[in-house]
Amino acid sequence: MTENSLVAALRAIVEAPAAAHGAQKRIVLGIGDDAAAWQPSRSHLSVITTDALVDGVHFISASMDAERIGHRAMAANLSDVAAMGARPVLATVTLGVPPDASEAWILACYRGMTALASAHDATIVGGDIVRAPALTLSLTVVGEVSRTRLKRRSAGRPNDVVAVTGPLGASRAGLEIVRRGGAALPAGVPAELASAAVDAFETPAPRLREGRFLAASAHVRAMMDASDGLSTDLGRLAAASGCGATVRDVPVHPAATAVAEAVGDDARGYALSGGEDFELLVTVAPRGFAHLAARYATAFGSPLVRIGTLDAEPGLRLEDGAERRELVPAGWDHLGG
Repeated sequence: MTENSLVAALRAIVEAPAAAHGAQKRIVLGIGDDAAAWQPSRSHLSVITTDALVDGVHFISASMDAERIGHRAMAANLSDVAAMGARPVLATVTLGVPPDASEAWILACYRGMTALASAHDATIVGGDIVRAPALTLSLTVVGEVSRTRLKRRSAGRPNDVVAVTGPLGASRAGLEIVRRGGAALPAGVPAELASAAVDAFETPAPRLREGRFLAASAHVRAMMDASDGLSTDLGRLAAASGCGATVRDVPVHPAATAVAEAVGDDARGYALSGGEDFELLVTVAPRGFAHLAARYATAFGSPLVRIGTLDAEPGLRLEDGAERRELVPAGWDHLGG
């Protein structure tokens, strides 16, 4: 395997789907030059996000398929674009490969990234390949959004309804199964729920269509993804908006319930702090929530789940029946673990 032969093989993988979905028209220069060039839209803002994933920290290469690892890396970045109400346009990839990495593994990983990017009309246009002590994927994705639909986490207001685009905790349940190598499936977990959990961890679905739908509503004020866990990300959104928040309902995915019960964990803890579910977290003007939720259910066949409200009082609170207590952020911290 040489760098030139590998780049040629990667170029063949990423350019075919780009031509098929028409994105290549916007790409002036792609893989092969010192830098990529594209024609940005004159009527939209560009949004840019980057995310790095390291073997043993964000994924487990010994227990995961290469294409699924590539999918997961791309999904993490596309989810950030979704949270801004944007659509993805292009991506670059830096791949750090250990000495024992094979060309077949690298190509499979790129096929996973390319398939997900192409499904959302985005194109990989370049990047870098380097030797590294551990397998590392660092992606940058560029998206576009109209100025009037750009959403940020700092626009929430007291009394806003807080909602999420789906139940939480399935990814954390999937991690539990993947850590066991898949062979030691927790006793009592139905196969379909175990499969749903593993898929949620390895091949998450970024909520790009949902993000653009929500961004089009003037009633949606703040939005971000819940990739680091609801307890952590809601705290970030509330603080950025100068508010606090009260959580009254925690939507737990059935797969999270099944796996957590089987291994003696707390399923609600998976939902609050497990992270990497890549659902969107939004705040909505109270008067507009019912109508928006009805339209959302019609459009996507699933509910926009109301979980609480933003408050004028700082801090996070969890209401559990008649009990009201502080909700301590316990999700993923990229420096603290």
